[in-house]
Amino acid sequence: MGGGEIRGHKKITIGVCVMEKKVKCGSEVFSAPMGQILDRLKAFGEFEIIHFGDKVILEEPIERWPICDCLIAFYSSGYPIEKAEAYAALRKPFLVNELEPQNLLHDRRMVYERLEMYGIPVPRYALVNREQPYQVLDYFIEEEDYVEVHGNRFWKPFVEKPVDGDNHSIMIYYPSSAGGGMKNLFRKVGNRSSEFHPDVRRVRRDGSYIYEEFMPTGGTDVKVYTVGPEYAHAEARKSPVVDGVVMRNPDGKEVRYPVLLTPNEKQMAREVCMAFRQAVCGFDLLRSDGCSYVCDVNGWSFVKNSHKYYDDAACVLRKMFLDAKAPHLSLAIPPTLPWKVNEPVQPSEGLTRQGSGLMGTFGQSEELRCVIVVIRHGDRTPKQKVKLKVTEEKLLNLMLKYNGGRPRSEVIISLLHYLPLLYK
Repeated sequence: MGGGEIRGHKKITIGVCVMEKKVKCGSEVFSAPMGQILDRLKAFGEFEIIHFGDKVILEEPIERWPICDCLIAFYSSGYPIEKAEAYAALRKPFLVNELEPQNLLHDRRMVYERLEMYGIPVPRYALVNREQPYQVLDYFIEEEDYVEVHGNRFWKPFVEKPVDGDNHSIMIYYPSSAGGGMKNLFRKVGNRSSEFHPDVRRVRRDGSYIYEEFMPTGGTDVKVYTVGPEYAHAEARKSPVVDGVVMRNPDGKEVRYPVLLTPNEKQMAREVCMAFRQAVCGFDLLRSDGCSYVCDVNGWSFVKNSHKYYDDAACVLRKMFLDAKAPHLSLAIPPTLPWKVNEPVQPSEGLTRQGSGLMGTFGQSEELRCVIVVIRHGDRTPKQKVKLKVTEEKLLNLMLKYNGGRPRSEVIISLLHYLPLLYK
């Protein structure tokens, strides 16, 4: 283990072996989410953080890389993942996200194959594999309002995805009855996330693609973030399919709303985490017609701008590291989290993450997670009744006769039945 001691034992060293562009934020060593979580881990006093840096990762042999007990490593453009795998084989640190399965995430065909292997629902889809651009395939047919792959027909609107997981140019083709055209979805550029092209009606033939059924979701996408198989945080955002305009708050951040996952969706999150052996993992969830489907798995992803999530993630990762490298140390989470000791005490007792497998509270503040509203429509026929004060003796005597002589007691009188009594 590395330097420093805690309770007579050496501190656990956590190596951060990722490209700087994925963790840096301006002049800061780590981006806001990564920095927030690592700062919380250090506050426990049990860990030492070692940042490898690009120079070490790209230029130094693995034998000269820092030795660590636990390793955070994930792929990005230019990252030598085979080199990282060799280092993990040499030093055998505990891996938060295993390295070899990360290769699956670069090919959407392999992602869907792995999801189906674990029984995780995906949209209905078919593969069109071309060995060279514009190759003519006898199993692929395109007509004005549908494509057919191996006899499976997909009527417009349908979705077309490149098999390359790093290619985010996704197309949606619309039927002639709706005016036709194509919408191109892409990673956010400024305030845009999609563009509509009314004159594009034919699908791409320059490579291999996945064709899948379009799933109506009511204009929202759900992003799920796991930290281990027992914890998942979910947020909803406006779908780029709506109009391509990114909703942003006054700080310029994309507007997202925390959502509650159903028990079935929680199980799906657990299975995605285990299927790809990625403890920290983000994936996209489609909710359509009462069912949920996984349509993409992104690998290492953190929630942005949620201090509740940062608290939870630090506590879950702490437990992972201690389980792997120091199970003799206490796993109990302190009543007051170390980074909150100087904060004023909140009137609430904090929130306990039910079903997370962790004991104790996760902080002393509460965060609004959802708003539940019950709305009743007002389209109904008004009651045909009139309220008025009466002093007519016959009517008052009739009321007293049938309510037991109690002047302030209510009685229901059918006027048609008792009307003759009023004229006696």
